[in-house]
Amino acid sequence: MTPADLNQLAADWNAARVLYPTYSALAREFVIDLAPCNDLEVGIEQPPRESVEQAQNWLNEMDERIQIHQLRQFLQTTTLVTPQLLQTLLLHHLHKEERSPSDRDKIDFLLVQLFSLAAPSRLDDSAVTLDYVAKTLAPALGTVDSTIPTWLSPLEHVIQSAQKARTLNELLHGGILEQGRKIKVQSGENYFEPIAMVAFARFSFLMRRCFFRLMHQDLNAIFDGLRELEHNGVTHIDCRRAQFSAEEPILRLRMICQSWKVMFQAEYSSGQPLRMLVDLRAAIDDALGRSPAASAPAKAAAATPKAVPATKSVPAAQPAKPAMAARAAAPSSAPKFNVAQDETPEFEISIGNDEWNSDSSGN
Repeated sequence: MTPADLNQLAADWNAARVLYPTYSALAREFVIDLAPCNDLEVGIEQPPRESVEQAQNWLNEMDERIQIHQLRQFLQTTTLVTPQLLQTLLLHHLHKEERSPSDRDKIDFLLVQLFSLAAPSRLDDSAVTLDYVAKTLAPALGTVDSTIPTWLSPLEHVIQSAQKARTLNELLHGGILEQGRKIKVQSGENYFEPIAMVAFARFSFLMRRCFFRLMHQDLNAIFDGLRELEHNGVTHIDCRRAQFSAEEPILRLRMICQSWKVMFQAEYSSGQPLRMLVDLRAAIDDALGRSPAASAPAKAAAATPKAVPATKSVPAAQPAKPAMAARAAAPSSAPKFNVAQDETPEFEISIGNDEWNSDSSGN
């Protein structure tokens, strides 16, 4: 065995030892039934080639079982994350001889996580240029020529559309996310060109910023709406469109939104709670008579607050949907929305280094 072979063997083993605690924790978290890798479990310093190969086979087997939404959720909620771990995970997937669409999605996620961890918390959107992202990711990707190929130019139009969105509902249902996903999927093997990975990392980072800004606005609008309803003497509203009850107490809605404020700042977030947030704002707008679909009684109640009793309930105009209020949140604790093992979220975000501005919460 040549010195180069020995060096590669040592590098592969060191990488496997870095990854093993995280993969083991993932297996426990999502009940992935795979026997431990004995040599990695023991942590021997200089294993034979056979042990290194067994370790790599074990990691590859775990890769096939770990779903992308599980990796997102785990890495966004665990305390195990370090730049070394993210970079080792990224290189582990990049160095595979054959990469699946799942590998691509994991690489895409790891790139933006690595960039988010390295970027200053107050970095202005205008400073997030291709050159800046390329230099930040250079330890993992090497030096990258930031000349953008023609096929990637539509990404900029998608970013601009997202930054122009006025509400979270507009972003989620305006086809913006689908455009970005379509470009990524259609890139095929071109995705793994260094400039493409840099461009998609920049795209994902800026999209997260858009999510965060619009969630601020929606939550602030909800708190303002709840205060206005209370001022009008309303204590309950119909929130079936948001998968709560037909007579949801405003006090409970405020407590749920307070817990969402924490969740959207620090935890993994998937499609379900975001849809509930959008629909809850719509239900409150209906109750205040701000929506064309609002019922006439709701409009009258909003116009003449002194004429309604203190226990008034305002119905929303939307038809009932299957109730999920029991799973949404308990007033006494912040809810955690875990994606089911067989569910792939429509969209996913990570707030990263952004901070919630309590002064702007309107509460």
